[in-house]
Amino acid sequence: MRKIIATSGAAAIAAALLSLPGAANAAPSDTRQITSSGTTSIRTLGTGADGLQQPELRAGPDDEQGGVPSTRPDPNFKHGIFPKHPLDAPVVASSAVAATNPAVQASIQGLNHRDQRLANGGNQFSLEPPDQALCVGNGFTVESVNSVLRVYDSNAVPLTGVQDLNTFFGYPAAINRTTGVVGPDVIDPICHYDPDFQRFVVAITTLHVDANGDFNGRNTIDVAVSNTSNPTGTWTIYSVPAQNDGTEGTPNHGCTTDGVTPGPCFQDYPHIGGDANGIYITTNEYDLFGPSFNAAQVFAFSKAQLATHPAAVRMTLVPNLDLAGTPGFTVWPATSPAGQYESAANGSEYLLSSAAGDGSETGNPTGTARRIGLWALTNTASLDAATPALAVTNKLVNSETYVFPPKADQKAGDFPLGQCINDTTIATPFGPGCWQLFFNPPEPAHDEVISHLDSNDTRMQQTWFTNGVLWGSVDTAVRVNGELRAGIAWFSVEPKINGAGKVGGNIKKQGYLALAGNNLTYPAITMLTTGQGAIAFSVVGRDHFPSAAYAPISSSGAVGPIHIVAEGIGPADGFTSYKAFVGTPIRTRWGDYGAAVTDGRSIWIASEYIAQTCTLAQYLTPPIGSCGGTRTSLGNWSTRLTKLTPS
Repeated sequence: MRKIIATSGAAAIAAALLSLPGAANAAPSDTRQITSSGTTSIRTLGTGADGLQQPELRAGPDDEQGGVPSTRPDPNFKHGIFPKHPLDAPVVASSAVAATNPAVQASIQGLNHRDQRLANGGNQFSLEPPDQALCVGNGFTVESVNSVLRVYDSNAVPLTGVQDLNTFFGYPAAINRTTGVVGPDVIDPICHYDPDFQRFVVAITTLHVDANGDFNGRNTIDVAVSNTSNPTGTWTIYSVPAQNDGTEGTPNHGCTTDGVTPGPCFQDYPHIGGDANGIYITTNEYDLFGPSFNAAQVFAFSKAQLATHPAAVRMTLVPNLDLAGTPGFTVWPATSPAGQYESAANGSEYLLSSAAGDGSETGNPTGTARRIGLWALTNTASLDAATPALAVTNKLVNSETYVFPPKADQKAGDFPLGQCINDTTIATPFGPGCWQLFFNPPEPAHDEVISHLDSNDTRMQQTWFTNGVLWGSVDTAVRVNGELRAGIAWFSVEPKINGAGKVGGNIKKQGYLALAGNNLTYPAITMLTTGQGAIAFSVVGRDHFPSAAYAPISSSGAVGPIHIVAEGIGPADGFTSYKAFVGTPIRTRWGDYGAAVTDGRSIWIASEYIAQTCTLAQYLTPPIGSCGGTRTSLGNWSTRLTKLTPS
């Protein structure tokens, strides 16, 4: 078998989604005891062999966060919650590009597609895009991307090899290349360092499979907590059943397989934050096998309890978040430096969301907005009690306009995977045409081109709470120098909890980032207690191959200029760029999220970029697709890990 018949990622379950009304917010009634499933540690299990192996891609739907516009009438549309008509892209001045990077203390190539694919002896699938997790503390930096994990020291020097997450969480390999057995699909890693108890937390969504590798409906939120402040030591694992269909003690959220027949739910796009009392993982809940989005969920844990790694921990589910009558979507919990917590209402965790996304989940038919969602979980100190009693409150806050962004164009360069698909003359063991290395007849079209990269939708990205101010950002279309480009809208909000326990607040500052002739994508924001911070992102367009960059935030709240910390050296050339693999329309996966954190003194950022380039001839030099050990046959993405110390 040499034909690749499906794209990667069972994380890709949510293709062709339709929205359903979200349930009204309510105090949760679901607190469960989650028994530890054992301990683990980071081990290096060797790398696999270079070259093309089949199957390279896990069978399954092809679009992790795809969707079609909702056909559900929204009762709030006429009442002004969403714009009556699509809003125009804001007209934005181009930011300057700095000539030097004096704040950079260390910068290295982080985990890349080659690391991910060849981990665990090569018993892995090719995956796009890189989902980026990063946490820093006690002199250690933990980076996780897609299905792999690595630890570095405080100067970004690797302390461990590359560990696959299937093995780390105690599961069989993604694929056993000797027996062909397919294991669970672990997706969307997230990472958090708690400065109070000095514990690292890494969590994933896991889609479980039956004996033949098909998804069986079960999915879990798997949480690994370091037993000490040293992440190279022992961790304890807790697996939270999350199919929410009434099995394994889960509530029944009414997910279906076809809009009618009951079926399991699925927790997509998890993100993590914490306050003085808890660790919070938010997800977007979809039908696993059906067409619909339900709403955002919160999985809450006592961080004091997690720190002691007991035999069982309490988990409290805050279900079906609702914002002004619409389902909450990508409600991102805030992270804070030590001591920067909200004490009102017996402890409160702030969160942010947008009011647009791509429109299919939120029900916003325009994909545009000029409001954001401000949220708070209150009474978080109750997480240390036997029966936690969390409450949720939110408010729509007026903001600058943000608009669904266009795809990001790339500079011309070598794209050997695409060029291989186009070739019909190169001799192969299967006949003339490089394409035959990947596909059985019928022969694909030979008209692949350098793709335009996905620029995300307008969902909220990483959220940070420092000095009483809540920061966040979204991707947006901008009009800069007369051209429509992808840019960034950022916000700082002053939240407060009133005497009735309700959240309120307004935008303190906001603004845009844009670069003429280029696109800025997948922002991640973090802040120091000094009031300084940074927004990390990728830059790609007419002047830059996909590059890793950031913009500093000064103590006065000014943002910019743009600093390129790692210039890309070629175009993205992965399998999601080509219709021969994914069909049409093409959606070249890029993102799905970057990362930015602080260790209290320095800022650490991680973004995707392209760190290699090669010709078709070099690509075909054995082992095929390796290009001298710089990539794999089906992907060439990389991440950049950078340490900044603002002056």
